[in-house]
Amino acid sequence: MIEKKRFALNRIACPSLGLEDFFRFTADLDLSKVEIRNDLPGGAVIDGMPPAKAAELAQRHGIRILTINALQKFNLKAAQTKNQAELEKLLELAAALHCTAIVMCPNNDTQDRRDARTRIEETVGALKAFGPSFAKQGIQGWVEPLGFAESSLSSIVVAGEVVKRSGYDCYRIVYDTFHHYLGPDTEKDIVGTFASSQAGLIHVSGVEAPIPKEKCRDEQRVLLSPADRMGSREQIARMISLGYGGDISFEPFSADVQRMSRDALAAALTESIEYLRS
Repeated sequence: MIEKKRFALNRIACPSLGLEDFFRFTADLDLSKVEIRNDLPGGAVIDGMPPAKAAELAQRHGIRILTINALQKFNLKAAQTKNQAELEKLLELAAALHCTAIVMCPNNDTQDRRDARTRIEETVGALKAFGPSFAKQGIQGWVEPLGFAESSLSSIVVAGEVVKRSGYDCYRIVYDTFHHYLGPDTEKDIVGTFASSQAGLIHVSGVEAPIPKEKCRDEQRVLLSPADRMGSREQIARMISLGYGGDISFEPFSADVQRMSRDALAAALTESIEYLRS
């Protein structure tokens, strides 16, 4: 059985809650780990409050901030200067919040005309460029492959390879059950090629909509239940069998989840946690 202390909650599940309410809601679920974001309405990661205040609130509610999500288009060379400047700000904030890592998402754009080799080389180049900044702050960079067809980094296996090529040990991979479902990696690829020690975090959600997987978008990502069509519970069980011992964070993007009342969301999350643990 998965220990409950390994579960975390991504703020995308309940973006209407203020930061302290989010911490309190998480603690009320008997969870102690969260992910916060820079892509919520207004773009304020900590609701505009001073970092010291946000850190104090987290401590007061017994909450540890695992990640700030995310540095977007991190592997797009054309945006390298902008990305470096944004990264420095995120790292400074993460340090003030005693946060473990910055999530890094690849360019995900149908207009990306780079060929496959260029995409890989620019990904390696970005990781090499960012490495000294991560190392200086003692914070990790968690690379999250996105399984969409237009993604410039959709494979977990390839992500592991580019991390190795970077030469820095500050990087880990985010294994997202939704993006693995959409992406190119097979079970054989994961079992035979991807080392579970490369994973820094698992993101979990469920998809119940009866549509082809290539049509799935973030809106279809609900809380995990027995109706899930992606095999998220089985994916996680496989990762654990391969030696993964890290945290598992609930990341449902669906507006149906986000519109739930506080009590209904708490009940649904509790059911998801128990389903995963059973």
